[in-house]
Amino acid sequence: MPASRNRGRRGRARKRRPSAASPAQGAAAQEAAGAAPIATGQAPGASGKRRRDRPRGAAERERGAGGFRGASTLGERPRPPWYPLPLSELLILVGAIGTFVGLSRGVSHGGPALFAGLAAVMIGTIEVTLREHLSGYRSHTLILALLPTIAFHSLVALGVAAFTHVPSWLNVALLLIDGGLFAFLFKLLRARFVDARRERTFTGRS
Repeated sequence: MPASRNRGRRGRARKRRPSAASPAQGAAAQEAAGAAPIATGQAPGASGKRRRDRPRGAAERERGAGGFRGASTLGERPRPPWYPLPLSELLILVGAIGTFVGLSRGVSHGGPALFAGLAAVMIGTIEVTLREHLSGYRSHTLILALLPTIAFHSLVALGVAAFTHVPSWLNVALLLIDGGLFAFLFKLLRARFVDARRERTFTGRS
């Protein structure tokens, strides 16, 4: 009986040894985990702070000079050769006033003012959109491809109507030509804008 008791005590003592050593091992593991960021020169939680600071820094760079001002603009608005005179804006304003005066007087009496106002508004608008598009500041591909197409269709229709009645087949043929012309101008203007935007981005970064 004494021998069996001694064997039971030795078995219990052997089973208690790993449990007694486990706190020491856990403390050593915690010390090693805490020393790892110190050895690398980073405090605990520094990686999380850096991840939170990256979007904030990127937003500040975008709001700075030369960064994105919006979803479709890049950098500063291009200046016209006649800067600081706002010639295009004045043309649009005067054209809008002339258009309003022509419409109020009627087509019979206010026809010249109406057409002059529309021409002034169109010239000013085309100058602004073309300058912004070719410089890569903002894309106006749709309107710049649509305006020449409308002008071509109108000139052909009015030229034919001045001499004879416009047949129905001519309108169908003009629509097909308009579609091809619009697609060609859209592709050309889009490629030109992409090149200008790439050049503007490279210049801003350099």
